[in-house]
Amino acid sequence: MEITNVNEYEAIAKEKLPKMVYDYYASGAEDQWTLQENRNAFARILFRPRILIDVTKIDMTTTILGFKISMPIMVAPTAMQKMAHPEGELATARASSAAGTIMTLSSWTTSSVEEVASTGPGIRFFQIRFFQLQVYKNRKVVEQLVRRAERAGFKAIVLTGDAPRLGRRESDIKNRFTLPPNLALKNFEGLDHGKIDELIIIKYYPANDSGLASYAGGQIDRTLSWKDVQWLQTITNMPILVKGVLTGEDGQLLLSSCSKDSDSGWSSRDHCIKPCSFGYRSAAVSASAAAAAPMKTVVVRFANANADAAKDYCSFRRRRKLSFYRRQPFGRGVFLRQRNEQELTQNVDAAAGTCGNQTNSPYVPATISALEEAVKATQGRVPVFLDGGVRRGTDVFKALALGASGIFIGRPVVFSLAAEGEAGVRKVLQMLRDEFELTMALSGCRSLSEITRNHIVTEWDTPRHLPKL
Repeated sequence: MEITNVNEYEAIAKEKLPKMVYDYYASGAEDQWTLQENRNAFARILFRPRILIDVTKIDMTTTILGFKISMPIMVAPTAMQKMAHPEGELATARASSAAGTIMTLSSWTTSSVEEVASTGPGIRFFQIRFFQLQVYKNRKVVEQLVRRAERAGFKAIVLTGDAPRLGRRESDIKNRFTLPPNLALKNFEGLDHGKIDELIIIKYYPANDSGLASYAGGQIDRTLSWKDVQWLQTITNMPILVKGVLTGEDGQLLLSSCSKDSDSGWSSRDHCIKPCSFGYRSAAVSASAAAAAPMKTVVVRFANANADAAKDYCSFRRRRKLSFYRRQPFGRGVFLRQRNEQELTQNVDAAAGTCGNQTNSPYVPATISALEEAVKATQGRVPVFLDGGVRRGTDVFKALALGASGIFIGRPVVFSLAAEGEAGVRKVLQMLRDEFELTMALSGCRSLSEITRNHIVTEWDTPRHLPKL
């Protein structure tokens, strides 16, 4: 049977994968309400297309952290991909490179950073990869991971700041989820981790928990705080993206921590935010979060060693135009997003982080529902990325119309990987690209800068008045 859309891969993956593995990739925590809402919320947003516009040529390229990519569709971190396919993360890396987009590698992978860095379609190929970092109690492990990623050529660190604990994933508890014995968490092999056997094979868990939750509970550092973000800056030259800022209070802490003097290595100049289908509390993030930094400070702070990648300027898409900002000698960014639906009952990717104080309150807004509030709170001064629920090119367009600078996909990647390996991931990325291009054409948009809020209507919109032409 010919695959005609991204959603069809999930049913194929369910047939091919062991129940424990499929449930790990597909399920969420507790009642999984937001897991479904992430998709349903997209369906409630409608288009307002413009007509009689020449759409012969459509440009979908964009710039992320100074890197030009082919489309605003990127690959989110998903863990343990060799459970889905023997080539796992290597196949996903090749597919992402072939599509000219960014892949984010999880800390909990079954292929090492070195193995992923060495794979690609040919001698000269597009290879921009980020590394998602879980902070362990053993900081020597963290240092070694970060430095290995940097040596391997990864371009940014995506720091999981919202996962002091994992959510209650009832499917994993029932299945007694554990990493299959033929696989290992390859990034931890050979590291100085003392007597921690569980780093390689997740094998110890209490009767009322899963192996993953027990492992994370024993290894992940629950004391992680803003001061540790500053510590991380001292051990790497890569830009640091802080994932999980979901409230205005934390937004203020982030901006204030970046406005320290240059001697500390921090700059309030640049930030990058990734919204999430999960925990963006509507009233929590206000304009005060954005007002905490000077008007000229915006975008993502770059480290000295990234001068070659960042070049002299970074561009980030705003609501209706591209704005350019001079790069700073150091850099950090923020990912504002919901912890993966596996963690909260609603998150979206298989291993990207959890909002700790929200895991016991799983009923949170869908990613797309939280997005515009995040964009308005940041007043266009920081780029916002959406991760959660995207299954169609129309979803990508809606996210950009609401102010996102790009989107990340997780589950579609592992489902297509399980179904057809690298070819499946390539097809998913191509299908989303083709659908997004078609949506742009039918909406009368020739470039990303032409996609505006006026191209969609949402259930929370007030009655619309005709704009002045």
